[in-house]
Amino acid sequence: MELTDIIAKLPYSKPFLFVDELLHVDENSACGTFTFTEDLDFYKGHFKDNPVTPGVILTETMAQIGMVSLGIYLLGETFNEGTIIAFTSADIAFLKPVYPNEKVTVTSQKAFFRFGKLKCNVIMKNEAGQEICRGVLAGMITNKL
Repeated sequence: MELTDIIAKLPYSKPFLFVDELLHVDENSACGTFTFTEDLDFYKGHFKDNPVTPGVILTETMAQIGMVSLGIYLLGETFNEGTIIAFTSADIAFLKPVYPNEKVTVTSQKAFFRFGKLKCNVIMKNEAGQEICRGVLAGMITNKL
C-alpha cells in the first residue's frame, strides 16, 4: 500500500487531520510528520498571549500517525468504509511544549496487533531531534461484521 493511500484512508479531514506526510510504514512501525501552523484555531485561546499546543492535540497527532496509519496498513485491502476505529487508551509523558509553526515527527513501534487490537510505543520529536512526548497508545481497528 502506498503512503499516500494510507493518508487518503484516514477517517479525518482538516481541521482535525494532523498528518502532513507519512515517511515510512511497515508491519512493525510507522513514521510521519505534521506542522502546527499558527492559524490553527486552538492557539487562539491556549494559552492567552502565549500559544502552546494542547497535550490532547499532541496525543491525537501521535495516534493518527503512529497508530491509525499503522492499523490501516496492517488491515491492508480489508480496510474499507465499514472499518471501525476506536482509540481505547493512552499513557503519555509530556516533556517539552510545542509552539505554533513547529514541525514534529512521530515514530511508532507496534507492541502487538491481534483480534483487532493494536498497541504501539510512540515518540514525538521536534526538528532538533528532542523528545516532546512519548508513551503507549492502544486502540481497536476492525471491520463491521
